[in-house]
Amino acid sequence: MKSIALQFLRISILAIGSMLTITAMSADVDTKADAIKHVTDEAILPVMKAHAVPGMTVGIFVDGKQYVFNYGLASRSDGTPVTDTTLFEIGSISKTFIATMTTLAQGRGKLALTDTVADHLPSLKGSSFGETTLLSLGTHTTGGLPQQVPDDVSNNEQLITYLKNWKPDHPQGQYRTYSNVSIGLLGVIAAQSLQQPTVTIMQEQIFPALDMKNSYIVVPDSKRADYAQGYKQDDTPVRLKEDVLSAEAYGVKTTASDLVQFIKANIGEMKLTPEFTLALKNTHTGYFKAGGMTQSLVWELYPYPTDIAAVIEGSTDHMARDATPVTKITPPMIPGKNVFIHKTGATNGFGAYIAFVPEKKMGIVILANKNYPSAVRIKAAQQILGQLGL
Repeated sequence: MKSIALQFLRISILAIGSMLTITAMSADVDTKADAIKHVTDEAILPVMKAHAVPGMTVGIFVDGKQYVFNYGLASRSDGTPVTDTTLFEIGSISKTFIATMTTLAQGRGKLALTDTVADHLPSLKGSSFGETTLLSLGTHTTGGLPQQVPDDVSNNEQLITYLKNWKPDHPQGQYRTYSNVSIGLLGVIAAQSLQQPTVTIMQEQIFPALDMKNSYIVVPDSKRADYAQGYKQDDTPVRLKEDVLSAEAYGVKTTASDLVQFIKANIGEMKLTPEFTLALKNTHTGYFKAGGMTQSLVWELYPYPTDIAAVIEGSTDHMARDATPVTKITPPMIPGKNVFIHKTGATNGFGAYIAFVPEKKMGIVILANKNYPSAVRIKAAQQILGQLGL
């Protein structure tokens, strides 16, 4: 009997010990989350106040764990708060998914970056634009395509006519001119090579492969209630309208949680099929130097440790609107661990930012339902990551 009682006592002590361990672990997790939230609050709340941003969400990946913090309102009109399922427009961060679709098609042998536009769009054969390479499209080095689709182009037929008549300002590969037209056309060609529409490829292949369960180009009716209301600078409500190349250039709506999944995939913290692992890796290859920035397929790269002033300079309106001389990297740069990778994005009513450092296995995404300066987003992200060990 004493032996049985002693054994029971030992089991009870072990059980209590296990419960204490679990409780201690939970407390440690909660304490860490609270500390990270405090750091995030200190960076984000002043931004919301200074720029009158109704709602924001921040996703962070650090030390193998994901954290999401929500702030403010998804809609002022009905007081809907931002939650983990709130969908935000991410503007030009959408282009990074077009880059992924392109390298996926490349891996399947459907296209090569050395191909010309005319190789895939025969109607442009014989035109200056037809001689543009897919690499030039993906790196904004076409020779002077405009940032936006011209106002008098409202359908695909008019777009083709415009491109037939387009004349470059510079030889391709010598200047960087940031362009929605450029990446939009790359998306059209990549989707055509995969023999499905862009929306279908994104929503049925790419997002599921990256475990992004709440990401859309076309938001379904069942998710419309989660779609945040965007606001212009004068606080007028606005949302993205479907337009020529909008799906390819800036059409993704998603959550902070899903973009953290995208970060995990890009830094090697997610189990992927070999073809998706290679596709993501290939989007990080550097092809041109533009000032302090290395231009890959859409992504913008900087050395790590990072000079924040250089990152901000590379994200100015000047870099977005003016032609910047580039130097071709030969052979292309395969990034090592010492690299900082980022992308800004915006629409009329939303502002977004994503950044990660593969070497540190760390990244951040900041989404807002109002557009505000890129420099402010970058500084806020650096403030948070800096205090978390970046």
